[in-house]
Amino acid sequence: QMQLVESGGGLVQAGGSLRLFCAASGPTFNTYAVAWFRQAPGKEREFVAGKSWTDSDTKYAGSVKGRFTISRDNANNTVYLQMKSLKAEDTAVYYCAAQKYGASRYAVSEYSYWGQGTQVTVSS
Repeated sequence: QMQLVESGGGLVQAGGSLRLFCAASGPTFNTYAVAWFRQAPGKEREFVAGKSWTDSDTKYAGSVKGRFTISRDNANNTVYLQMKSLKAEDTAVYYCAAQKYGASRYAVSEYSYWGQGTQVTVSS
């Protein structure tokens, strides 16, 4: 039902910024919790940021809090991840995820819909 497509990844220098986009298709986008996860080579997929479907709760991983901002534009069915002060440790494939009537949750298993991922590489 819900289709997610990420874009905006690329190569940036440490300290730089990048904005990721997640284009969502499907009905009632505003009823889905959304989140960003990332996965570096050899590591498990980890939570980065998420918003409950009501937008009443927003969570960030401690490693990105203060640097990354998740937002959504329901009118355009888009989720954003604004990344600033990027570090080499932020290098990973970033995935957009969604869950119908979901809360902002950390676990991969809590999300039913996933995009294909977009690569973010931070040089150091």
